[in-house]
Amino acid sequence: MEIQGKVVVVTGGAQGIGLAIAERFGRAGAKLVIGDVQQAVLEQAVAQLEQQGFDVLGVTGNVTREADAEQLMQRASDYFGRLDVAVLNAGILRDGLLVRVDKQTGKVTGKMSLEQWQTVIDVNLTGVFLTGREAAARMIDHGNGGVLLLMSSIAGEGNFGQTNYAATKAGVRAMAVGWSKELARFGIRVNAVAPGFIGTPMVKQDMKPEALEKFLKQVPLGRLGEPDEVAQVCEYLVRADFVTGSLWGVTGGMRI
Repeated sequence: MEIQGKVVVVTGGAQGIGLAIAERFGRAGAKLVIGDVQQAVLEQAVAQLEQQGFDVLGVTGNVTREADAEQLMQRASDYFGRLDVAVLNAGILRDGLLVRVDKQTGKVTGKMSLEQWQTVIDVNLTGVFLTGREAAARMIDHGNGGVLLLMSSIAGEGNFGQTNYAATKAGVRAMAVGWSKELARFGIRVNAVAPGFIGTPMVKQDMKPEALEKFLKQVPLGRLGEPDEVAQVCEYLVRADFVTGSLWGVTGGMRI
């Protein structure tokens, strides 16, 4: 797909990887729609993108709410008159062990709460389902085909302390494959992108240095990825017209 003049929606697009994706598609000539749950952060991102000369619409909403997912894709469709690409990037972390055990007594002292589990499921899995469904519906109505990109993670292979997160990212992979088969007849391609450790503010600033050093030892390329390196893969997958139903790792060679 040629990107110039196309309409690209990015959920969770106001910061981190999502913002980098929006910037890359903007530089390629796309019209941008970024959605985010944080209005103040969204307004800052829209201003930043407009300063770069991009045509952009910001839509505040929560991807876990069906009405908000519908509104996001409908506003994109109404504002620009079409919808060509949706990057379903919105996601959260609520890490924790399945059970916590006292080392001295060997007794269970805590468990991952249902709230920890459900909150991540709601955003990372149900949110992708809702926004992906609505984007596909608009693309079919417009009759121009399109591309859905679902943000998975290397953690989708299973990761210590991330029962909830890993389950959602594995689910996203499965949805990408299933949707690629369902939607191909409408000219809609679907792929998943699986980042590893990417140098977002959350990783660089919030992760303990000793923990970050430990994880970097597992990365054959020996460094964090950059958000724009994830965006590069997203751009390629939009342009690559014979690629669908696949998972693309952006991990520096890391395996869990």
